[in-house]
Amino acid sequence: MNSEINIISLSSEPHLAGPNAVLAITMRSEINAISGAVDWLMAMIQECHCVPRQERDVEIALREALANAVLHGNHQDAEKKIQISCRIQCGGEVSIIVRDEGKGFDPAKVPDPTAIDNIESEHGRGIYLMRALMDEIRFEQGGTEVHMRKRASRSNRNRR
Repeated sequence: MNSEINIISLSSEPHLAGPNAVLAITMRSEINAISGAVDWLMAMIQECHCVPRQERDVEIALREALANAVLHGNHQDAEKKIQISCRIQCGGEVSIIVRDEGKGFDPAKVPDPTAIDNIESEHGRGIYLMRALMDEIRFEQGGTEVHMRKRASRSNRNRR
C-alpha cells in the first residue's frame, strides 16, 4: 500500500477459512484514507465473486460507513483508528464490520432523511443509503460498530 492513503495495517494475504476469506484493515481517521481502503477491499470482494453484479452497492455502503466513522465517530482525529473486518463467503455473501473509537450514537435518534423537514439537508443520508443497499445492517457497541451484510441474489447463487 502506498503511504498516501494512510493505511496502518491490513492482511495482504487473506486468511482462508474453508470457502471464506477473512480480511482486516486498520486505518487512520482521515478522509483521504477511505478510498485506498475501499479500493483494496473491493478488489478482494470482486476477485471472490461473492456478490456478483452487486459490488457497487457494497462499495457505496462501505464508503458511507467509513465516512461516518471518520467524521462523526472519530471526528477526523488521525490518532484514532478505524478497524474494518470483512468476511467473504465465496459464492454467497460478504459481511463487513466498521469499528471506530468514538463515543457512539443512538441510531434510533437519527432523523429520517426522507421526511419533509429533512429533504433539503446536506447531511444525514449515509445510514439511509446503507440500509437501502445492504441486506442487513445493525449497530453494536453503543453505535461504534456497524455490521453490514450483502448476500448474492438467488439468481446469481443458482448460476454457480
